[in-house]
Amino acid sequence: MLLERIKSDERLKELELELKRIKERNERVEADKAWEVSTFRIGAICIMTYIIAALVMYLIGIERYWLNAFIPTLGFYLSTRSLRFVKKWWIATRYHIKNQ
Repeated sequence: MLLERIKSDERLKELELELKRIKERNERVEADKAWEVSTFRIGAICIMTYIIAALVMYLIGIERYWLNAFIPTLGFYLSTRSLRFVKKWWIATRYHIKNQ
């Protein structure tokens, strides 16, 4: 009986440790997802894209490089926007889930 109780306690500790690891992993995944869709991240990448594009265009001698650098920046920004109808179609065809 004592041996069974010890095994039960060990199993309970193993389950608690596993649950703790799962919760920690979920927190990391949630933080990563929040970063991926954050306005700060998108804004920082837009700024870096603009600066790099403007610099390259300046170096290769494009007129009004400061204005033309908005084109790749706008392209990146638009690529970050979620297209709901495309998302619904993709989820429905890939995972066979309706009403997303």
